[in-house]
Amino acid sequence: MTDVHGAELAVTVIGPDRTGIVADVAEALARLGANLTDSTMTRLRGHFAMTLICTAQASATEVEAALLPLSADGQLLVTVRDVGPDEPPHNGGLPYLLSVHGADRLGIVAAVTRVVADAGGNVTDLSTRLVGPLYLLVAEVDLPEGVPGELTKRLAHVADELGVEVNLRPAGADVL
Repeated sequence: MTDVHGAELAVTVIGPDRTGIVADVAEALARLGANLTDSTMTRLRGHFAMTLICTAQASATEVEAALLPLSADGQLLVTVRDVGPDEPPHNGGLPYLLSVHGADRLGIVAAVTRVVADAGGNVTDLSTRLVGPLYLLVAEVDLPEGVPGELTKRLAHVADELGVEVNLRPAGADVL
């Protein structure tokens, strides 16, 4: 059921990158009167990945049907699902930027994000890149008040174990 603002829908699109995917998705949603409210898109080693939230008067089934032509050749996988008030609320934490860099090795993401989670932090965005032997992780995290000091100590310990450098700092106005 949709209210006056419409249903909130999550749309995901993944597959081999090609020119025009973003335009095709945005045009199909615009034809339905869907408003894109939140999105993230990237290319990972030649593969495109998009997740977006939109509001629409159309149902998830109707939006998925409108996007079906984009996946007709079997290259793109498109999914749509309802999201709404039953989703977990924001934890009210303060925004921080976490960066990790060093030699690539197994378990960096697992170890660092476990320390953040165990401290009550919530990872809200995370990107990683491997450039030659150098591994880079950049994450936006929400941390409960009073946690950053102790978390910095825990992250330093994990960094020593992994042989990487870790930096945690308050997010500036340049981060949404």
